[in-house]
Amino acid sequence: MLVYPSGVDVPGSALRFLAQQLRRHRRAIGSRWRRLSAGRQALLTLAHLRVGHTYAQLAAGFGVGTTTAYRYVTEAVDLLAALAPSLADAVRTASVKAYLKLDGTLLPIDRIAADRPFHSGKHKRHGMNVQVLADPFGRLLWASPPLPGAVHDIRAAR
Repeated sequence: MLVYPSGVDVPGSALRFLAQQLRRHRRAIGSRWRRLSAGRQALLTLAHLRVGHTYAQLAAGFGVGTTTAYRYVTEAVDLLAALAPSLADAVRTASVKAYLKLDGTLLPIDRIAADRPFHSGKHKRHGMNVQVLADPFGRLLWASPPLPGAVHDIRAAR
């Protein structure tokens, strides 16, 4: 496998924030040794989330196994998900806003044709439907859990 340098267009503050959260988590669970430092794990996770590199590509680039890359990404995503506001928090924040934007988006996924619930007829592809609540400036207030792509936006919003 060939390895090449790559860039990720994510602010350094996002990398530092995620690395700090990972360090806290490692201290809390008493983790003594990891193949990658918290900063490298954060970079691996951001590369996966932003660029979409596969676990095999990340493993080769960071010098870890594929399962280790998967575990690192899953651990970091779980930490970020725990920091996300709940719907009740978003509604409290929304109560002081003039108006809100609610929009649905289809996140493409790999599925076979037999997985009908995940196939969106509107987009003619497989995906997960996610509803997003944003303030008037477009800042994300809340994102719904993913629903199968066949679920219409109105039904998902309800």
